[in-house]
Amino acid sequence: MIQKKIALLGASGKTHLVRRFVQSAFSDTWLTTVGVKVDKKQVMVGRENVTLVVWDVAGAENQFPTPTAYLRGAAGYLLVVDGAQPDSLERGLDTIEFVDGEIGRLPFVLVVREFDRTESRRIGEEALTGARDRGCPIVRASASTGAGVEEAFLRLAELIIAP
Repeated sequence: MIQKKIALLGASGKTHLVRRFVQSAFSDTWLTTVGVKVDKKQVMVGRENVTLVVWDVAGAENQFPTPTAYLRGAAGYLLVVDGAQPDSLERGLDTIEFVDGEIGRLPFVLVVREFDRTESRRIGEEALTGARDRGCPIVRASASTGAGVEEAFLRLAELIIAP
């Protein structure tokens, strides 16, 4: 069996995504992570059984920088941005540069959360096209409905396992 460490970085709401992925559950209670919370889940990637060791790293990218120690040993990461905050995307793109500089280039997937809330959505297709042009694989997700959550984790697992 293959085991891979992945990190969740970026905007708030990461814990809700992890909970939806690992436990298939959602609660609208605000969850604050202190330091890092680690969960595991097995997934199938092609014919490979892969255990993802998910490091839910505390804090939004605008509150304090991610400690480099949490990223060491990671095979890849999900970069979460808030679909209701356009500056979240720009800060997320800065996070990619931070990881590249501190750890080196890792596979990642840009996750635009709360994409289902059309009334509060502020990151449009034009901005996402710009991110895609910069090489960002993008998944739109909602922890509340579950849409896109499994896809985001599986897409990252595929990028990590692919030759």
